[in-house]
Amino acid sequence: MEDYILAAEELRKEALARLENVTDEKGLEEFYVAYLAKKGSIPGLMIHMKDVADKAAFGAAVNKARTEVTASYEEKKAALAEKALNAKLLSERIDITLPATPTKTGHVNPYRLIIDEVTDIFLQMGYEVCEGRDVETDKFNFELLNVPKDHPSRDMQDTFYFGDDYLLRTQTSAAQAHKMSEMAEKKPIRMIAPGKAYRRDDDDMTHSHQFAQIEGLVVDKGISIANLKATLELFAKKMFGQKREIRLRSSYFPFTEPSVEVDVSCFNCGGKGCAMCKGTGWIEILGAGMVNPRVLEACGYDPEVYSGFAFGVGVERVAMLRYGIDDIRRFYQNDFRFLKDYPVK
Repeated sequence: MEDYILAAEELRKEALARLENVTDEKGLEEFYVAYLAKKGSIPGLMIHMKDVADKAAFGAAVNKARTEVTASYEEKKAALAEKALNAKLLSERIDITLPATPTKTGHVNPYRLIIDEVTDIFLQMGYEVCEGRDVETDKFNFELLNVPKDHPSRDMQDTFYFGDDYLLRTQTSAAQAHKMSEMAEKKPIRMIAPGKAYRRDDDDMTHSHQFAQIEGLVVDKGISIANLKATLELFAKKMFGQKREIRLRSSYFPFTEPSVEVDVSCFNCGGKGCAMCKGTGWIEILGAGMVNPRVLEACGYDPEVYSGFAFGVGVERVAMLRYGIDDIRRFYQNDFRFLKDYPVK
């Protein structure tokens, strides 16, 4: 009996000594198979239980050997796992002293830069902003603006329709018609309407089926074309520089009478003549005029009491002139190579 108990103790010491020399996971696996697995040396001691008189003492010796060796095995296993993890972390370590990977900074589209700049100018002049809606009715987009169903100017403003009455607006003037019509108590108006407009058009360098306008409207008693000219002169100086001058040329729009095209002296050559102004010294920037009395009347204003003026600025046209952009389609392509050239707000 004492021989079997002594054998269990010797096996315990042998296993612990061997375990101290294990340095890798492969050696640890071999140790486990040799001493602790089902057919290992320590569990194998139990086959001698039938030959031992003091079975309790022998069982205690075997359990002591298995418990201590198993505990030491688990410690060694954890130590080797930590060592392997540290080696892996060391090999995959990131050098935080290296410069970071550069990232691209977003930029504001010049389309939006112009809208914001024009809007700020007119807000300083006491105008309110009424953006309107993209989907309009024929009534507000055409009829209230003195463009009846058979009017020839509709051919130039062919757009996208939803049934017979709803369409994508061809001009932000529709917001002005809403403003005048929806005021139960007719009062003076001073507003601008920035936003998108849509017309069926061939996409090329200077035309797009979608574009942006900023239209303005002033309605009050005693408004004259002198007020229009003074307003546009102030706008031109704030937008293009204090040395800029404007000139008015007769034109035609159904919703204004009289109507004018507005030119600004070339801000590239100072009016001397260059490629930008095609040698004339002037650049056309917008259309304007006195609100047609028929429009006032259709929207509920008495043209004998009230008068007004309206104007419209093409956002992309101004941006193309300001920044030297050669193709209107660039505004809608979201090409970072294009956008990066403009200032971050």
